[in-house]
Amino acid sequence: MIDYQAHTLPNGIRILFKPSPFTITHCCFIVNAGSRDEMPGQEGLAHFIEHLLFKETERRNTNQILNRLELVGADLNAYTTKEYTCIHASLLNQHLERSMDLFEDILFHSTFPEEEQEKERGVILDEIASYLDQPEEAIQDDFEELLFKDDPFGKNILGTPETVGRMNSDDMRTFIKANYSTSEMIFAVHGNYDFKKVVKLGEKYFGGVAEHYPKKNRVKPQLNDSGIFIVKKPISQTHCIIGGQAYESLHEYKNALLLLNNLLGGMGMSSRLNLEIREKHGIAYTIESNYTTFTDTGIFSIYFGTDTEKADKATRLVHKELKKLREQKLGTLLLHQAKQKFIGQIALAEENRLSLIISMAKSLLDFNHIDTLEDIFAKINAVTAEQLLEISNQIFDNDRLITLKFEPK
Repeated sequence: MIDYQAHTLPNGIRILFKPSPFTITHCCFIVNAGSRDEMPGQEGLAHFIEHLLFKETERRNTNQILNRLELVGADLNAYTTKEYTCIHASLLNQHLERSMDLFEDILFHSTFPEEEQEKERGVILDEIASYLDQPEEAIQDDFEELLFKDDPFGKNILGTPETVGRMNSDDMRTFIKANYSTSEMIFAVHGNYDFKKVVKLGEKYFGGVAEHYPKKNRVKPQLNDSGIFIVKKPISQTHCIIGGQAYESLHEYKNALLLLNNLLGGMGMSSRLNLEIREKHGIAYTIESNYTTFTDTGIFSIYFGTDTEKADKATRLVHKELKKLREQKLGTLLLHQAKQKFIGQIALAEENRLSLIISMAKSLLDFNHIDTLEDIFAKINAVTAEQLLEISNQIFDNDRLITLKFEPK
């Protein structure tokens, strides 16, 4: 059963609506432009623009922007990824029009004043320093840089102090002109409304935006060689990431790898890595695996932090679990249990309605289609033990894996 509706404005901007019986609305505006679209030497530009959107427009100053929704108790925020820029808000149903008015203003009428740039430049430099002080965060960025080498995909979303230090208004306007296509924008709403009203408001606030269809020049990242890399840091324990490139979001094995990742080191205490390394051997407080998909690539990784004298043992145990998955086909009962666990977690995640509507908007942006829960469950239930064995031998092949360790000096 399709539980959403969509409408495309003449300028290409799409309106996505999912009905809800609740008094709270969650809405977002997603633009298909992120850090992978930056030019060399401009790393961090997409993120800088996201910050500056909240600073000044042709009609509002910073206080007026921030107070537009906060004065009615709403929550307003934004983030930048490698492929998207997203602004989102949660608010009482009667204030939907306020959010649409504000989104249109900050996205299409921001002025990027010099004095606000300097203030926000300092904020972002502090943000970069904060990440560098957290090895569990910094190691992920360094791992992706090794994984993608000189490709824009491997660059830190925040940029570097050098690149952030030289950005200016011309850079921002040039990036927006080159990447903010109206055909790759979606305003999505999860709330208690009539769809016709949402479309009417969409036409009122976004219909007047001039159509703009720049052509993107995204290039699929190349596969890079495996290797082991050790970096000495002023830290007290060893942090480690093991992983490699994985399937893109449209790959036929995407759902199967999501299931496999959940079994290996996903949510909950019963994952294989957690049971073996934390519960059985007690040598890592945090151990997890992650699989993130993008339009033309993916990232699979395993992370753990442990005392330095235990790091080699933890690494051997991780490879032991990967070897099992490469060599032993999952039994019928274990496969069924893995599916039931994963399906239950997906169903519970639907309770986070803001994350849900953002996920739906991304899906419509990338695939022009949104799977229902029933579709997703059917795909998971269709996964076979033979497929998981094949995937394990592809993704967990030692010749494809990069290992990065941060060790104490």
